[in-house]
Amino acid sequence: MVKATQLRPGMIIRHEGELYTIFSVDHRTPGNKRGSMQTRMRSLRSGSMLDYRFRAEETLERAILDDIQFEYLYSEGDIYHFMNSENYEQLSLQKEILGDAVNYLIPNMPVKLEFYEGKAMGILLPDTVDLKVVDTEPSIQKATASAVMKAAKLETGLIINVPPFVGNGDMVKVDTAEARYIQRVQ
Repeated sequence: MVKATQLRPGMIIRHEGELYTIFSVDHRTPGNKRGSMQTRMRSLRSGSMLDYRFRAEETLERAILDDIQFEYLYSEGDIYHFMNSENYEQLSLQKEILGDAVNYLIPNMPVKLEFYEGKAMGILLPDTVDLKVVDTEPSIQKATASAVMKAAKLETGLIINVPPFVGNGDMVKVDTAEARYIQRVQ
């Protein structure tokens, strides 16, 4: 059990008999009224989004998932193939199950897949991933880190903002939680 004030994005809870992934949480305390947690959740069964307000003192059931180590192999259209690192069994998952995580998957990358009652529910990515820049404006000579950023397309198709000194072919470290540039990798 977890209190509503402890909800965080990425958590999976059981609400009204269904499993939901928390997308966003906003703690609201309007004037002299009681506090509440405004949440945006996605149903793991249907994929539909739901906005719901929990009372701050309310307790919720957190779903316990099994994390199993897998290695990402390759994709064919909207189907992504993984291999269990222990018994070498292969598993294929649809893009709908993986969500935005597909923007960070590169071949041979170790990841953890979350299972609930034997069914794959999602993927746990590392906090950061090193990806190659495949398309961006030419780098500016003697450019230093500044508030000015430019768009860059990465090898997985993800587009992020990078500093002006980053060029095509550079490896960059990307934060998987916020899809943002952290640093250039040497």
